[in-house]
Amino acid sequence: MSLRATARIVADADGGLPVLRGDGPLALRRTRTTGAYTRVTVVGAMSAPLGGDRLAIETEVRDGARLLVDSAAATVALPGRGAEPATYDLRMSVGDGAVLRWLPEPLVSARGSDLRMRTTVDLAPTARLVLREEQVLGRHGEETGTLTTRLTVHRAGRPLLDQELAYGPGAPVGWDGGAVLDGHRATGQLLVVDPEFEEKPVESRPLAENAVLTPLAGPAALVTAVAPDALRLRRVLDEAHAILAPW
Repeated sequence: MSLRATARIVADADGGLPVLRGDGPLALRRTRTTGAYTRVTVVGAMSAPLGGDRLAIETEVRDGARLLVDSAAATVALPGRGAEPATYDLRMSVGDGAVLRWLPEPLVSARGSDLRMRTTVDLAPTARLVLREEQVLGRHGEETGTLTTRLTVHRAGRPLLDQELAYGPGAPVGWDGGAVLDGHRATGQLLVVDPEFEEKPVESRPLAENAVLTPLAGPAALVTAVAPDALRLRRVLDEAHAILAPW
């Protein structure tokens, strides 16, 4: 039997969490952190998402709040009993003067799984965002499942980024070719939105052998990387994070 679950986070400027509600396999815990951020950790309470599951996390960062969301472990997409794909929706809104750092552990696409993941973000004009996405295509020694991800970001009501990526069986021909993954099994990106980039925009440049920094109109910067494994991918994205968003 497939699951339907929606977890919700609301963060206030005083550090409070007026809403912190887990659901089904999505358990939410307030965890310790240093500095001015309120920290919430997503803890998987059971194996999910499986084929046919419908999971979602809704996050509201109110004006002036500073929220860090991470996860206790990787999320593993697994096959279900039927052929229906699983969906995992992340919906975020960040108010004026607020900051959201969305830094989960990787998503692992296990063989035979089929997951459609969608992330939508609405930013106020003075909001800041750090959003990290990492995908590992297959567990050790296995082929990847089917994975489709879409990231859509609006700032001040205007489009900032809208992109879709697809991997595995059923994905467009060439997803594993030299122009895309070239045989790598870990891929990810780091999106940083900061009003200060309006006056001091970043410059496009390579950051590693298989990573590139690209400025976006918005103001924002996007780092895209591929790597042989999750460890080397994280190393590249952490270095970019330290450069682009030391706050």
